[in-house]
Amino acid sequence: MSGEPAQVPSESETEPDAEAGAKDIETGADAVVRALENAGVEHLFGVQGGAIMPVYDSLYHSEMNHVTMAHEQGAAHAADAYGIVSGEPGVCMATSGPGATNLVTGLADSNMDSDPVVALTGQVPTDFVGSDAFQETDTVGVTSPITKANFFASDSEDVGTDVGTAFALAKRGRQGPTLVDLPKDVTKGDASEDPGEPQTPNTYNPPETADPEAVAEAADVLAQADKPVILAGGGVIKAEASEALREFATEHEIPVITTMPGIGAFPEDHELSLEMAGMHGTGYSNMAITLTDCMLAIGTRFDDRLTGGVETFAPDAEIIHVDIDPAEISKNVEADYPLLGDAKAVVKQLSTAMPHAPEADGWREQVQEWKSEYPMDYSAPEDEPVKPQYVVERFDEQTPDDTIVTTGVGQHQMWACQYWTYKEPRTWVSSHGLGTMGYGVPAAIGAKLAAPDQEVVSFEGDGSFLMTCQELSVAVRENLDITIVVLNNAAIGMVRQWQDAFFGERHMASEYPWVPDFDTLAEAFGARGFRIDTYDEIDDVVEEALDYDGPSVVDAHIDPGENVYPMVPSGGDNGMFALAEDQL
Repeated sequence: MSGEPAQVPSESETEPDAEAGAKDIETGADAVVRALENAGVEHLFGVQGGAIMPVYDSLYHSEMNHVTMAHEQGAAHAADAYGIVSGEPGVCMATSGPGATNLVTGLADSNMDSDPVVALTGQVPTDFVGSDAFQETDTVGVTSPITKANFFASDSEDVGTDVGTAFALAKRGRQGPTLVDLPKDVTKGDASEDPGEPQTPNTYNPPETADPEAVAEAADVLAQADKPVILAGGGVIKAEASEALREFATEHEIPVITTMPGIGAFPEDHELSLEMAGMHGTGYSNMAITLTDCMLAIGTRFDDRLTGGVETFAPDAEIIHVDIDPAEISKNVEADYPLLGDAKAVVKQLSTAMPHAPEADGWREQVQEWKSEYPMDYSAPEDEPVKPQYVVERFDEQTPDDTIVTTGVGQHQMWACQYWTYKEPRTWVSSHGLGTMGYGVPAAIGAKLAAPDQEVVSFEGDGSFLMTCQELSVAVRENLDITIVVLNNAAIGMVRQWQDAFFGERHMASEYPWVPDFDTLAEAFGARGFRIDTYDEIDDVVEEALDYDGPSVVDAHIDPGENVYPMVPSGGDNGMFALAEDQL
């Protein structure tokens, strides 16, 4: 496709300089903005509106970069990805009523995946609350089940402290989303005090190190194991424990499996790596989980997509469970040796306490045999439609090791995690627990702003892309160098796959008789559009899309009948994974 993108100035380029600079605190809105500045916030994602307008007016004078998203859900997902990649809470903003409720899906997503996000929502004036005023919604009530903490600001002098507390809570301990609801009279009211640095309440004291006696006992059990494995969850990455994990695993020669949120916690090209386990995990990782006699699980909640049937999950293993949240210990899988504390600190405790490495030469040989027996290969005849796995692999081969991959949810997500080799933490950005279609494009925006010097590739399905493709306008306006790859099979592919396997091939509401030309749509947004129909087009398109300095969209037409394998049926035995539909 030819044509240059529309030269639309970014928000930062259109801000006037005359009134730039720090502003004295005069209102509650000023205190909110100062609290964010004190927290070191650089970027915010939001959509303007009536009830949040005083905060935006104060933000006018700040050097923080605000990115206006096309939809509030996009703001929440962009903030979520920013938090994943940077390790610092992402911030999203919306007005009252529909603005706040449009954040709900993104906040629920952050809550399920324990991602650090701070949401600021406008609210009708305090005297109007409960009167069914225009654009009034009980935002605190709606979001209470899906946030780590939320606050209804009631005092102009204290509102900055409320925001600082929300920021600190989002980051410390088990991370998660927090929300501050900001009535308009509170943000317009008089204030003068600087809220200071973000601080958690004195009563909030998440554990740092585990009980030394419990650590010593667990270390002895692990050292005596014949078939040990390490299961690395997303908590490893959030605790900045990846390097400690690598040192521990390599020193003691213990094979490492990751959960889906834990992808990147351990380099997948390492000989000890078994990659991802679970419903669509590798055959060799699922075999290791099934037959291990001792599992060191770190920062994982043992969700159903990982465990399958709990009664068949690691049935002969003693479970050592490291987690910072006591609510996760023995919630889904019984922990024989619970170690409550920060993942990085506890891994270091275990390293010190280990009397010796497990004598597991035979086990490591067995694991390598499983890698040979159940390889992640696929058939790709040149005279058949393009296989999505090949497209993923070609993009991986043409990008640096620290490239960030974001995805939506569906078959494309599974191919992106199966056929891309992840070597570093914070390079896999996806929706896991909630499974939010449409996550990939706004997440790519947040990821790129968090790591402007790293490449960002977003894999989407056609169904998932259609849900948030309007955020492409933001990528163009901000001139973000991101590459979006739509693995287009004209279907909600994972639903169709399940219909084939479990619903007698009745494709109800899962196939599209028509989808847009996504390369043409990209050009209409001012991005660069490309299309892939055959194998001989792939290399040139991959190179051109990655070389283009700005947002590009690759409409990759793939084999519509291709499905995701291996597969463990929901609630099934991980060791009985299927490699084809006739094995389900």
